[in-house]
Amino acid sequence: MKLPILLVDPADMPAYAIVCGDPFRAEKIASKLEGARELAYAREYRTFVGRYDGVDVAVVSHGVGSPGAAVCFEELAKAGVKTVIRVGTAGSLAPARYPAGSLIVSTAAAREEGLTKQLVPAGFPAVADGVVAETLYREAVALGGGPVGKGITVTFDAFYSGVVELPHKPYAEAGVLAVEMEIAALYVVAALRGMRAGAIVALDGDATGVDEDYNPHRDVVAQAVEREIEAALRTIATLAKREASGA
Repeated sequence: MKLPILLVDPADMPAYAIVCGDPFRAEKIASKLEGARELAYAREYRTFVGRYDGVDVAVVSHGVGSPGAAVCFEELAKAGVKTVIRVGTAGSLAPARYPAGSLIVSTAAAREEGLTKQLVPAGFPAVADGVVAETLYREAVALGGGPVGKGITVTFDAFYSGVVELPHKPYAEAGVLAVEMEIAALYVVAALRGMRAGAIVALDGDATGVDEDYNPHRDVVAQAVEREIEAALRTIATLAKREASGA
């Protein structure tokens, strides 16, 4: 029986998955897999499976924002997926150290979105799996090509600002490195459903103020996205090999 929203058969899903917001980025990631095939394309959820370095991998898009993304994460858990890595873009809260084109591995996410407040108590942390996060960081550093940071990110619901000022500045002053829209949901759902999760984001601009040069389609951002995809794929291969060897 197919999953109700992703419309894929759980029997077709491997233990490892990479998730991203954009269905076309999912297609791009899948193009790097051997024998890639598309299983379904329903709403914003596009699912591929293939192999990377001998490891079966799923690639699934989840759209923009925590509520819809959480639907994806919940159904991946129902399908038996055990490890999920999110790749995406984010705004920098430390632009002097990590400008556009940098990569950030999220070790934990501040929960400023609304979705997880309906799943767990206010004090429950949204935390990456330590092994996944550390492996992502090492693989990203080994690739070179630009700055790589590791630390806390924050998840908001709002992309465009309104009349209420979002608390970007206090988070930046507290050492939070980047702002995006889905990681907190991933980490909380993973904790609830027995998955391990990590996330790596490519920074596409300065989120601490008005970035007059903001353009997520700049070459420097595209190059960072390529690096984070490669880091995520290498991380899955490394984790799978460790498990196969019993390490």
